[in-house]
Amino acid sequence: MTLPDIILLSIALAMDCFAVSIASGVIAGRRCWGLILWIAALFGFFQALMPLIGWGGVTSFASFIGTYGYWVAFALLLFLGVRMIVEGLRPADERHFDPRHLATQVLLAIATSIDALAVGVSLGATGYPSLASMTFPVFVIGSGSFLFSIAGHLLGIRFGKTLRSRLRPEPLGGIILIIIGVKILVVSLLDI
Repeated sequence: MTLPDIILLSIALAMDCFAVSIASGVIAGRRCWGLILWIAALFGFFQALMPLIGWGGVTSFASFIGTYGYWVAFALLLFLGVRMIVEGLRPADERHFDPRHLATQVLLAIATSIDALAVGVSLGATGYPSLASMTFPVFVIGSGSFLFSIAGHLLGIRFGKTLRSRLRPEPLGGIILIIIGVKILVVSLLDI
């Protein structure tokens, strides 16, 4: 893979992180750099880790990832999306879903990085024979997701103020997560 290929791959993998970060920013409603950087780092970390896991498990897990990986991502995003919608429709004092909670952040990071696992499998099968050869692509993928997550969170905060005055942000965030999950499932099933 050439440098432009790796950069484009990084951008493509970062799009789910970007969309989820927008939803998180809408719900958070305010700029808290600690939270923004933490979520971005978590998303970047999992986006970088998953290709390594995929690369390492080319022979062991290739058939599972190819067959079930997108179902896992879809199920996680559907679960989180429905949970956000249900929580968003409850009165404010009864809400429990919060993308600021670590468990929610980890689930979101895993769900948005399942496709990076499959990318790691393909990298292992197409000319990245050693861990050292994976260093640069993994760094670019993780950095891209980190940067896109920050941008998405800031956009969510910016436009969330307008959205919050008109509607509840949690159901909107839940709908976004479900759409991302459906997109992953449809693209994988149609092999686009």
